[in-house]
Amino acid sequence: MHVTRLQLVDFRSYAEVDVALDPGASAFVGRNGQGKTNLVEAIDYLSRLSSHRVATDAPLVRAGTERAVVRATVVKDGREAVLEVELLPGKANRAKVNRSPLPRSRDLVGLVRTVVFSPEDLALVKGDPGERRRFLDDLLVLRTPRLAGVRADYDRVLRQRSTLLKTAGAARRGSSSAESALATLDVWDGQLARAGAELLAERLRLVDALRPYVGKAYQAVARGAGRDDAEVEYRASFELPPAAQTAGDLEPALLDELTRRRNDELDRGVCLVGPHRDELVLTLGNGETRLPVKGYASHGESWSFALALRLASYDLLRAEGDDPILVLDDVFAELDSGRRDQLAELVAGAEQVLVTAAVDADVPAALAGTRYVVADGTVLRG
Repeated sequence: MHVTRLQLVDFRSYAEVDVALDPGASAFVGRNGQGKTNLVEAIDYLSRLSSHRVATDAPLVRAGTERAVVRATVVKDGREAVLEVELLPGKANRAKVNRSPLPRSRDLVGLVRTVVFSPEDLALVKGDPGERRRFLDDLLVLRTPRLAGVRADYDRVLRQRSTLLKTAGAARRGSSSAESALATLDVWDGQLARAGAELLAERLRLVDALRPYVGKAYQAVARGAGRDDAEVEYRASFELPPAAQTAGDLEPALLDELTRRRNDELDRGVCLVGPHRDELVLTLGNGETRLPVKGYASHGESWSFALALRLASYDLLRAEGDDPILVLDDVFAELDSGRRDQLAELVAGAEQVLVTAAVDADVPAALAGTRYVVADGTVLRG
């Protein structure tokens, strides 16, 4: 899978740009603030309908305009398709394939697959659990696009239930509407358990599939590391039944836990149980000396683990289907020469690798390919 043409209208700093791309390695080189990352961010947005840099769409639309368009020509198995999304902050985005509108913009997710390495990846290791949950869910959707709907359903139910918990908690403390609010909460508990059990089951399967790739990738990028040094473990917000793996197994257990914790939730006005409270635990070492990465790992070890998570994602997706498009966004400037060369050699065989760098010297020789000079809103092939 690779992109042969990228067209942007009012996306980030670009009023309009049209870039022809080749398979293999391509590097966008230019000073900071010239728009290099905006180009690769646009391709990644088509993959996930979200940005690796910001949480909402509004910053992606050029200042002074109301909409932005990202359009890419993608080649997969020798067949060409034009994917397009129109970003409309505050409204529903619109998506097209080969100029034909899709019923929902999320139907675009997974038609092109990307794996992005960026300086922000350090948050996967050092950030809060939400960063790691987002990592898992983004990868879930790339593997199985229908799970975008499950994820959206869970988020919707969670918002509704959280609002009701606040109302019901206040009602319980003296309002006459207490009985009605608590009865409604029963309905939302059932919906949260159904959507949450499916999301939880898929995350558990994903972590099992990802685990051997993480160890292999960490061994490749960390000097002197062994394959068993890096470990990932899924930690749910409640004790899972023995051998429970399917949504059918997990739904009654999740519902029971919601019932058990209801008083606590009403007292605090927040939802304390469910996938939104789970954690992906990252550890280093072996045997009894294994320690959590967050808080114990050095800066170099943290970077290596973050890289290993992205490499493992790429290897897993590649093993299950087409090569994802690899985006290396300003990462080489963050790495020492040894890790820089190791990473470049590991990904050089990808069908398409897109690199951004401030200077040519930051692009490793293993990724020598097409060069683009990015400056003052223009993208020129070097």
